[in-house]
Amino acid sequence: MAGVSLTAKTFTPKQGQYLAFIHLYTRLHRRPPAEADMQRYFRVSPPSVHQMVLTLEREGFIRRQPRAARSIELLVDPGQLPELL
Repeated sequence: MAGVSLTAKTFTPKQGQYLAFIHLYTRLHRRPPAEADMQRYFRVSPPSVHQMVLTLEREGFIRRQPRAARSIELLVDPGQLPELL
């Protein structure tokens, strides 16, 4: 987690769940989740997941590489993340 940000920005409970999922999925599978993985876990539509990913990126909680699949990088200290429900 070389790019972990120590900003004082806070995330909503829903955003926290997505961030916790990204963190745990990456640790378990050794690669970031695809949006389809998040869609299955949270049982939401593809546009809902995509909007959340865009929001997390815009708020500075994650970083993605353009035109690269599974490129989500968490920028939040994992110790600040809630327990995944």
